[in-house]
Amino acid sequence: MMNKVLLLEDDHNLGLIIQEHLLENKYEVFWAKNVENAREIIHARPIDLGILDVMLPDGDGFSFCEEIRTQNYELPIVFLTARTLQEDRIKGLRSGADDYLTKPFSMEELLLRLRALLRRSYPTSPTEQVLKIGKYQFEPHALLLTYQDKSTKKLTEKEAALLGLLVKKQNTVVKRSEILTSVWGQDDYFMGRSLDVFISRLRKYLKNDPGIQIENYHGIGFMLRNKA
Repeated sequence: MMNKVLLLEDDHNLGLIIQEHLLENKYEVFWAKNVENAREIIHARPIDLGILDVMLPDGDGFSFCEEIRTQNYELPIVFLTARTLQEDRIKGLRSGADDYLTKPFSMEELLLRLRALLRRSYPTSPTEQVLKIGKYQFEPHALLLTYQDKSTKKLTEKEAALLGLLVKKQNTVVKRSEILTSVWGQDDYFMGRSLDVFISRLRKYLKNDPGIQIENYHGIGFMLRNKA
């Protein structure tokens, strides 16, 4: 699968150019022209990389970057902006960005910086990353869960996102509110009922290894316990 990029850029012509170059270089692009649209995108699907403008019609990239960091500490983020002052660069990096590139810029330089960010953020390419869960192997970006006898289950994106979050924090209780905000984009009663259904599905998928259990801490959250 291609790396998924959130592009937050309100300039239509520049956005088209960036999108075209990213597509040519095998990125999957989700283009937002305002913060609200970007928020919807990042809550609806896994994203591998964020490219953010600063000056936007309904907010600013600095604040949105800080918002992302409250939910996702690892997403690589680069600012792409006309604001060239040193204090703006410092503010951007303090808000949680990994890099800061000023306009005008070279597309070649942007692509090189994106590749470097992905290399640093993912020890192996996201498309090749394999996580071991007891007797299972989990490939988050391929949405595949494979048991040791090589039987493979294709997961939905939400199943994979939920399992990935639990695996990342295995043997630790993950609060329901954190799961709902991270995977579903909002914490409310109806999403909570959906979460319970997805937990039941994951338990079924993992049932062949008794050393792996998803435990329910009533009213608090869930823990993926790995007894290995």
